[in-house]
Amino acid sequence: MTIQTTAYRGRFAPSPSGPLHFGSMVAALGSYLDARCNQGTWLVRIEDLDPPREKPGAADDILRTLEAFGFEWDGGIIYQSQRLAAYQEALRELKSQQIAYPCACTRREINEAGSAGLEGTRYPGTCRGGLSANRPALAVRVRTQDDPIRFSDLICGRIEQNLEKQIGDFLIRRSDGLFAYQLAVVIDDAFQGITRIVRGTDLLVSTPRQIYLQRLLALPTPAYAHLPLVLNSQGQKLSKQDGARPVLKENPLPALLAALEFLNQPLPLEPPADLEEFWSWALSHWHIKNIQTNQKV
Repeated sequence: MTIQTTAYRGRFAPSPSGPLHFGSMVAALGSYLDARCNQGTWLVRIEDLDPPREKPGAADDILRTLEAFGFEWDGGIIYQSQRLAAYQEALRELKSQQIAYPCACTRREINEAGSAGLEGTRYPGTCRGGLSANRPALAVRVRTQDDPIRFSDLICGRIEQNLEKQIGDFLIRRSDGLFAYQLAVVIDDAFQGITRIVRGTDLLVSTPRQIYLQRLLALPTPAYAHLPLVLNSQGQKLSKQDGARPVLKENPLPALLAALEFLNQPLPLEPPADLEEFWSWALSHWHIKNIQTNQKV
């Protein structure tokens, strides 16, 4: 168990698109154990920034599930839907730097003109030089640079990505008027003083974009640790959208033990009698270096 001497602030930030499933529980457990074993603060943030994907009552159900499993968070819950003014201020700042620009391209136009990138079609830069006549702005993008973003992930190792070549200018406000995840998460992590982000490897490809925005906005860059993903029988990420079964509030120990084993942590010789015994074992045996990534990066 590694103990940090500097103040550690971690977080778990689920989206309320459905109940917590096993993959979500792995992320919650990894972030929680790493924070507590480093004598750190653990915060919960509800990322309710995409109303079309949200399920009524899901946010409350997520919090009740965490409570039933014995998670104890610090402070109040932050909801991204209440943070729009902060995102708007960041957008104004990027526009003032002439880094952000309006985009009139439709998804079809981008797919037709763009090339293959790390995450779907790479934006071809059509609106970089300004909007064509009579084309209304639909979204806002950030101008990327032909310069590698490099960082060392605590689990996945050395990561390098060239945003301009591999991602292209990316959205910070979508065509439906909603702020993009990449901007919101950067603003909220800085606002909450997050020092280490422990989350799933599905977000590893997004991290260079977030580091780029942190640099543009003069915000601190946390340490990152990306946990292996729970995959279904087809090798796809387990997700709420694909009908992943929720974990059971009434019987939390089996899921907690399975999540601990998935993260390659030692298991007790005998099943714990209760949650208190589980958490005592898990906290005293946590080693982040035991975790092995199952993703190509």
